[in-house]
Amino acid sequence: MTPLRQRMLEDMQLRGLAPATQRQYIHYVAGYARYFNMSPEHLDLEDFRQYELYLLNDRKLSPESINTCVSGVKFLYLVTLEMPWSDDQFPHVRRPHKLPVVLSPEEIVQFFDQVPSLKYRAALMTCYGAGVRTFETVALKVGNIDSKRMLIRVEQGKGRKDRYVMLSPRLLEVLRVWWRAARPAEWLFPGWRTARHMTAGSLQQACRDAWLRSGLSKRVTPHTLRHSFATHLLENGTDTRIIQVLLGHSRIETTAHYTAVSPQVVARTLSPLDRLDRPVPAPGKARR
Repeated sequence: MTPLRQRMLEDMQLRGLAPATQRQYIHYVAGYARYFNMSPEHLDLEDFRQYELYLLNDRKLSPESINTCVSGVKFLYLVTLEMPWSDDQFPHVRRPHKLPVVLSPEEIVQFFDQVPSLKYRAALMTCYGAGVRTFETVALKVGNIDSKRMLIRVEQGKGRKDRYVMLSPRLLEVLRVWWRAARPAEWLFPGWRTARHMTAGSLQQACRDAWLRSGLSKRVTPHTLRHSFATHLLENGTDTRIIQVLLGHSRIETTAHYTAVSPQVVARTLSPLDRLDRPVPAPGKARR
């Protein structure tokens, strides 16, 4: 390991970046260095501009991948190398705005009918029933399930934050059936390795297999279940700020995106035209 990479790793650890983020940053910075066959400390902003265009036009990477690379290289230059540059000199690629896929309640039932494994069904039902992320689900411990208060404690979720989410009676019943069958000790969903929890990849694969068997045209991932959780809460009249807390969003603006997903909420919204005291004459019936 080069001294520069070691220094960057230490800087990321000191700032509390998640291990997955650290791996991604190192991966993209290493690719940047290989492209020029030179250490990044000897390259400048123009070099990185050329590399970003290469990723966009030649490699045709997704905007998400390119922006992760931009964030990693920016961290290297502004934090580790302490270059006198600004955030504006590391432009991100604009991402097309796409609405998340949301399943109807009937499609949710159709999907779960195709999850044969009790362990994976319980885990995927947790994604939908509590709205937790994939990595948060697999890392749940038996002690995180508080059946007396009907809460699930999510430890060190996104942003290294703890939070509570609801524990529905139906989900509790499913988790109890799973616990009686497997008797997990520490991790609620243990993996095949001793004293380790299920991997996010295995849960995603189980979800993909069930989706293919279900015949649903909409692509289903664990995150689709989380999106569906939030949208269905919104359609049932749950306050947006409560949904924000349940999802673990730092900003209300992120949660507000779900209002664009739910046509039911849009349809129920009263137009200001309908709030007028007197009806407006229809065309051709103007007041004389």
